[in-house]
Amino acid sequence: MRSFQICTCGEPLQLAVHETPKPAGTEVLLKVLAAGVCHSDLHLSDGYFDLGGGKKLNIVDRGMKLPVTLGHENVGEVVAFGPDARGVKLGDRRLVDPWMGCGTCGVCRRGDEQLCLKPGSIGVFRPGGYSDHLMVPHPRYLFDIGDIPPERAAPLACSGVTTYSALKKVGPTLTTDPVVIVGAGGLGLMCLALHKAMGGHSAVVVDIDAGKREAAKKAGAATVIDGGASDAVKQVIAATGGGAWAVIDLVGSSSTATLGIASLIKGGKLIVVGLYGGEITMSLPPFPMRAITIQGSYTGSLTETAELIELVKRTGPPPVPVATRPLDDVNAVLSELRAGKVIGRVVLTPA
Repeated sequence: MRSFQICTCGEPLQLAVHETPKPAGTEVLLKVLAAGVCHSDLHLSDGYFDLGGGKKLNIVDRGMKLPVTLGHENVGEVVAFGPDARGVKLGDRRLVDPWMGCGTCGVCRRGDEQLCLKPGSIGVFRPGGYSDHLMVPHPRYLFDIGDIPPERAAPLACSGVTTYSALKKVGPTLTTDPVVIVGAGGLGLMCLALHKAMGGHSAVVVDIDAGKREAAKKAGAATVIDGGASDAVKQVIAATGGGAWAVIDLVGSSSTATLGIASLIKGGKLIVVGLYGGEITMSLPPFPMRAITIQGSYTGSLTETAELIELVKRTGPPPVPVATRPLDDVNAVLSELRAGKVIGRVVLTPA
């Protein structure tokens, strides 16, 4: 079994060769068919998230144990399973929902395992899919992808369910008013595609990169705006007819959050998804005076993953550019992603 692991934070992933595990109990062993490369893997490989003001959230201190195999956007073929695993058979092609909790706390029991205080997420706290095999602890995390090609299905496990969950938080104005999407990378293009599939009214996309703005325009954005322009907020307000009811910030930096808040109409909502990092300082009176909401959105629930896959089966895979690369290219792909050279998504194909 070949896997690429973080051995030392801040350094390239290292190849590890070890015995392929044998499933027990409810475990299911998959042969990895496709493993998406996500921007959050950069933060994980660095070992921290930037909290702003010189502060960092150290992931190792939060329970990530090195070495760990990255990769949380995975599709695999069932090749073995334990005696207590139900609902799977050899040869099944399944998407893996990676956002696992303890399964027993109040948060998990209400259906939000992704928010569990004792997370066991694949590719973070459990070995991930930058490998030729992947062990999943229970069949409930496996979803039938039908005829969806594995390389198109894999990004649904993070990029897809994350943006789907954020779009659901927009509420009824999703279908009646423009939604502002900040960031036109892989997450932004996925959000744009799902916005259309969910019956969204129109989308205004903001990005500082001209190439990504062009990609968003080709993908159906009603308006694209340079987030680095001095009048970017005025442009957003004009494009939304007086201010946005909803801004989805897929970057999550100090500058994008500031832009998002300034672009809201009274009663509007900023949904922060991105983990780029930083901090903002705000006066409190405008919160009640403008009746605005700032809401975080972290990946999605098992229920939302099921809803998303059914949506994709009805409407077709989101038309996000997807490039496939061999597993051995993982460090090169991460470098390209860090440099902002990736349009859409890159998926590793170990097989």
